[in-house]
Amino acid sequence: MAAATSSTNNRVSAPPPTPDESAVGRALVVHPVLRKGSAGGRRTPESQLDEAVALAAAIELEVIHAEAIPVSRPNPSTLLGSGAVERLAALIEEHKAGLIVVNHPLSPVQQRNLERATKAKVIDRTGLILEIFGARARTREGQLQVELAALTYQRSRLVRSWTHLERQRGGFGFLGGPGESQIELDRRLIGDRIVKIKKELDEVRRTRSLHRKARERVPYPVVALVGYTNAGKSTLFNRLAGADVFAKDLLFATLDPTMRAIELPSGRKIILSDTVGFISDLPHGLVEAFRATLEEVMAADIILHVRDLAHTDSMAQREDVHGVLRDMKIDPDADARLVEVLNKIDLLDEDHRDHALAQFSTAGRAVAVSALTGDGLERLFALLDRIMTAERETVRLMVSLGDGAALSWLYGHGEVLERRDDEERAHLTVALEPADRARFEHRHPAYLKS
Repeated sequence: MAAATSSTNNRVSAPPPTPDESAVGRALVVHPVLRKGSAGGRRTPESQLDEAVALAAAIELEVIHAEAIPVSRPNPSTLLGSGAVERLAALIEEHKAGLIVVNHPLSPVQQRNLERATKAKVIDRTGLILEIFGARARTREGQLQVELAALTYQRSRLVRSWTHLERQRGGFGFLGGPGESQIELDRRLIGDRIVKIKKELDEVRRTRSLHRKARERVPYPVVALVGYTNAGKSTLFNRLAGADVFAKDLLFATLDPTMRAIELPSGRKIILSDTVGFISDLPHGLVEAFRATLEEVMAADIILHVRDLAHTDSMAQREDVHGVLRDMKIDPDADARLVEVLNKIDLLDEDHRDHALAQFSTAGRAVAVSALTGDGLERLFALLDRIMTAERETVRLMVSLGDGAALSWLYGHGEVLERRDDEERAHLTVALEPADRARFEHRHPAYLKS
């Protein structure tokens, strides 16, 4: 009997077998509903579960079962109760699935114990988001950011991780190639790699700083789009810029920052920047890892917070975005740069749509639009123009009629309110941005009229 017990214990403690190829993309999604202290308290469990399923769909997992599981007292070894774990193991066997997505942070011990009990791969919310980031990253900067976040997350785990999804989507490369059944990374090597990546990202930040200084010399205002993932930022970006940024009804459709210089109907030029979407319960370490991208937001002249007005959790998503902005030292309640773009009004019924338009069309810092249909964009353009001209200064100048370059520059960068010419000079009254006025005065101090 003792030998049998030992054999059983050995079987239980052994790592679970690697799921076969047919089970790789089949997943269970569970959302633990903790009675107290749970994150996302502004949302219903059903809404949080729906978001977790959407996250899984973002990397083309086939979700064969999804449920919210009440957890009255979290089990330190598995988080979930023993009955729930046994039921998940039965569902894995019944549906021939190979993966369980737990929409909650798991400790390394909890993850390992769940894998042993269910004989399936288990990843938590952070791991799933990292998978999506890994699938979306295209630029060198994005890949570095993903690798930094993933290695930081994995450093305390050093267990098989993500290979089931590496095979599914071809492999990202920073944690092992496709087809591998196990990844054993030495803790010292991970630490060395993290130091190297941080140095490379510091170089990225220095390059971005140089680019910002170059734009300041142009200078065009930078307008950054932020918002909850899938709020429609990339669709709005494409509508405004005529670009071909990947825009799809998927969470985290955009990861890498994209910038375009565009001209508003008024003739004023801006630089438009699309950024990664925010999401609830995003670990602070992930925010830090993506600081190089988010620095574009911190340095922006105008921040457009794009909201999905048709989403049932629109207000909760708004608070999540505000929380990330506060982490970036941007006060959403006091920062004059912040504008709310209430998107997807085309999905509202007529009564709600009319109410939104009536409520926000005249608001000073909010505008209701549909990025998909273009409805309301003229109000957004007018609001941008109003913000950009709010700080303009009126300057009186006397410019030589023979200096065509100076006159052309003034017409291109300012608004000529009045002009009177004599035989030698043009007497102008021009509205200029403070930066433009300083630039012109530096180049042509003699033209300033006292």
